[in-house]
Amino acid sequence: MKKIIFTDKAPAPIGPYSQAVVAGNMLYTSGQIALHPETGELVTGDIETETKQVMENMKAVLDAAGTTFENVIKSTIFISNMDDFAKINGVYGAYFNEKTAPARETVQVAKLPKNVNVEISMIVAL
Repeated sequence: MKKIIFTDKAPAPIGPYSQAVVAGNMLYTSGQIALHPETGELVTGDIETETKQVMENMKAVLDAAGTTFENVIKSTIFISNMDDFAKINGVYGAYFNEKTAPARETVQVAKLPKNVNVEISMIVAL
């Protein structure tokens, strides 16, 4: 059995997917990008601002599932330019305790939805 997670405090899905799905004692999130949940507009400016919005969107999804960043066991970060890695990592890292941080991979990709610069998904133990 699976349970669909939805919150209006994160961007609504714009296709045939859910913000997150609980299966057993695991939460699988869809990738979050820097869409403002109230306006649906992209949050732009610099890579740090964009990454912060992504992480705030993810925080809202985790909250809706009754969990926190402390329980994240795996993150995947897709970025459009590996030269932005240090700045993205700085913002991302502020949401985790370094001693209990999740496993992670970071991958540069050719293009992301809506031409954003960063997308993050997570797997979480409940």
